[in-house]
Amino acid sequence: MATVRKAVITAAGRGTRQYPATSVVQKEMLPLVDRDGLTKPLIQLIAEEALDAGVTEICIVVSPGDEENFRQYFRALQKDLLPAFSGQEWALKESEKLARIEGALTFAIQESPEGYGDAVYRARDFVGDEPFLLLLGDHVYISSCSVRCARQLVDAYCSSEAEALSAVKPTPAKLLHRFGALQGTPLNESGRLFSINAIKEKPDVGYARRHLMTPGVALDHYLCHFGVHVFPPLIFECLARHIHDNVRENGEIQLTSAQEKMRTMLSRYYGYEVLGERYDAGVPFGLMEAQVALGMAGVHRQELIESLARLLTQQLVTIKTQ
Repeated sequence: MATVRKAVITAAGRGTRQYPATSVVQKEMLPLVDRDGLTKPLIQLIAEEALDAGVTEICIVVSPGDEENFRQYFRALQKDLLPAFSGQEWALKESEKLARIEGALTFAIQESPEGYGDAVYRARDFVGDEPFLLLLGDHVYISSCSVRCARQLVDAYCSSEAEALSAVKPTPAKLLHRFGALQGTPLNESGRLFSINAIKEKPDVGYARRHLMTPGVALDHYLCHFGVHVFPPLIFECLARHIHDNVRENGEIQLTSAQEKMRTMLSRYYGYEVLGERYDAGVPFGLMEAQVALGMAGVHRQELIESLARLLTQQLVTIKTQ
C-alpha cells in the first residue's frame, strides 16, 4: 500500500456565514485556543492535524489573492520582533514550528467559488499520481483517544488495503441535512470498517430510511462524512468529468457525487469510523462549540469546567427569579 505523503486542505470558501469578521480575515484564520493552551488560527490546527498523520507536503486551496496572507502567517518571528520575546522559549519554539509548516506548504488557486468538488480538483497537479489525505479547512477534529483523527484514518488506510477510505461518523437522522451520507456493510468485528455501497449528498430522512441504513448502526442513525478522506488520484478523473459535463447539485460541483462515481469504479471503497468528533467552525455556533470542545480536551480543562459550572449556576438563578 502506497504511503500517504501529501495532504490537501480546502480553504477557498468566502466565509459568508462568519460575516462581519470575515470581511477582514479569512474564516480559516479565525483564532481558537488549542488543547495545548496556545491561541492559533483554524488553519494551523488543520495543518498540524495533517502533519501528525505523517504527511510531509500540504497543499492549501485558496481564493485568488489569499495565498500571501497564509504565507505571511506561517513564518518564523522576524529579527526585529525577537527582543520582545526574549526569555520566552515557548514562543521561539512555536515560531520554529510555524517555519516548519511553511516549508511543507504549496498553494493552489480556485479562481471562482464553484463548489467543494471544484476546489479539490484544483489540487490535482500537486497530488500527481499518489494517494492523498483530504481535510476541510473550516472543521476542527478532536479525537476521543490518544491518536488524532487524521492519523487514525491514515493508519486504517494502510492496514485495510482500501483503494479509497472515508472517515465516517454514525449521525442522527435530524442532522442529515448537514452531511453527505453513506450506506455500508461492516467488514470487521469492531464494526468500524465498512465496504461502501452508496453515497448521497445531504439526503432527506425518507430517502435515507429507504436506501442508506447500515447494519450495526443505531436505529435512525446513518454513516455520515466526518470530513477527512484518503483518496486515490482517480477522484480527479471523476471530478473532471463532472466539471466538463457541468454536473452540479445546488448550483455547485460537489465532491460527494464524484465520490459516488469513483465508488462504482473501485472494488474497495471503504468507510472507517474514527474515534472523535468534528465541529464545523465555518458557522458561528460551530466555532463556539469547537472552542468549548478544545478547552474540554486541553490543559485548561479544569478551569473551564469550573467556569462553566459557575455560569450555569448563574443562569439557573436568573431563570428562577424571572
